Amino acid sequence: MAKPSRHLGLKGVALFEAAKGALVILAGLGLIALLHHGAQSAAEEVVRKLHLNPGMHYPRVFLELFDHPSDARLWAIGGSALAYAAMRFTEAYGLWRERAWASWLGVWSGGIYIPLELYQAVVHPTLLHIGLALANAAVVLYLAQGLRRQN
Repeated sequence: MAKPSRHLGLKGVALFEAAKGALVILAGLGLIALLHHGAQSAAEEVVRKLHLNPGMHYPRVFLELFDHPSDARLWAIGGSALAYAAMRFTEAYGLWRERAWASWLGVWSGGIYIPLELYQAVVHPTLLHIGLALANAAVVLYLAQGLRRQN
C-alpha cells in the first residue's frame, strides 16, 4: 500500500495531467468555433490584440491555417492535439488509480519534452517557459523516484 503522501502526490499529478489534456481539447474547440465564425477576421484580431507581427513565423502560420481551413496541416495539428490529450487523460486515469504503468507513461511522455522545454527556457526566458520546464521536470522526477522506490 502506498504512503498517504505518495497517494496525494499521485492524485495531484493526475489532476495536473488531466488539466493539460483538457486545456488542449478546449483550445481545439476554440479553434473549431473560430473556423465557423469568420475565422480569418478573428485570427487577424487575435494577432492584432496580442501585438504580434503578422510577418513573423507563428502569427503567419496561425493566419494561414485560418485562411485555408481545408489545409492538411490544420488536420495534422488537430490529430496531434487529440493524441496528446488522449495520452494525458490515459496517464491521469492510471495515476489516479495508482497504476505503475501510468508512472512509466508519465516518465516517458514528460521526459521527451524536457530538452525542448529547457531549450525554450534558455532561449526565451519567460516566466511561462521557465515554469513549464520546472513543472515538467518536477513531475518526471517525482514519478521516476516513485518507480525507483517500488523496485
